[in-house]
Amino acid sequence: MLIEIIKSVLFGIVEGITEWLPISSTGHLILVEQFVKFTEVSPEFWNMFQVVIQFGAILAVVLLYWNNIWPFTQKKEKAMQSKGILSYVNKEIMILWTKILVACIPAAVIGVFFDEVFEALFYHPFSIAIALIVFGVAFIVIENKNKNRNKHKPKETTSDITYKDAILIGIFQLLAAIFPGTSRSGATIIGGLFIGLTRPNAAEFTFYLAIPTMLGASLLKLVKFGFGFTGIELMILLVGMLVSFFISWLVIKLLMNYIKKHDFKVFGYYRIVLGILVLLYFSLIK
Repeated sequence: MLIEIIKSVLFGIVEGITEWLPISSTGHLILVEQFVKFTEVSPEFWNMFQVVIQFGAILAVVLLYWNNIWPFTQKKEKAMQSKGILSYVNKEIMILWTKILVACIPAAVIGVFFDEVFEALFYHPFSIAIALIVFGVAFIVIENKNKNRNKHKPKETTSDITYKDAILIGIFQLLAAIFPGTSRSGATIIGGLFIGLTRPNAAEFTFYLAIPTMLGASLLKLVKFGFGFTGIELMILLVGMLVSFFISWLVIKLLMNYIKKHDFKVFGYYRIVLGILVLLYFSLIK
């Protein structure tokens, strides 16, 4: 049992690091599982685990950005004049949430109906490697293009994102829902950069977009799996989520500080190198 818990800690670390860096958490989890496998759980549990472990990462975003995403607060001036607590809705945050939900529509619709089809077709090392390479190249190309696109004022805050922008980012997110190795954060960040968002704004909107997207995917997997966990399975899942929470908290802070002064090309190069190594390993060694 202790060995299985240690494996869960490892997967939690991988999830926490790769969920927010644009290098594909699902892709990394699938690849790590080629070398480190649970031995006391069912294949169905692993299928669920690699998605539901993301719940810890979601919680890190919610707590870190709570003041930016919670639309209900107290109106102090009126509250002082009454015996009760009067609440009001922050209109800007509500508008932000409508944009987030609009961006979720493409992946949500396709994911609900074709989730198992995509898993059967694309959840294998070769598909992951190709997605790593293709989107790695995309990061480099778009960052190079943005260097020559200084004539237009960049969209620096989430309030600058239009509903059209949200739909376009949602379409990019759909690619991640179809092809593991694409990276949900990677796809949406690329989409954001493509339509003129600054790096911090693209990353921040990606974090917000992850909340309903990943929560929905996690709940869908839980419902399909059922709640008949064995004791060891429940412990593995809880440990994995807890570790991914703490690692995500740290990684998000580090990433936001990093992209204030640097671009995303380093992640593009990493994806290309990793994709090539995966192709070589599974074509020559396996």
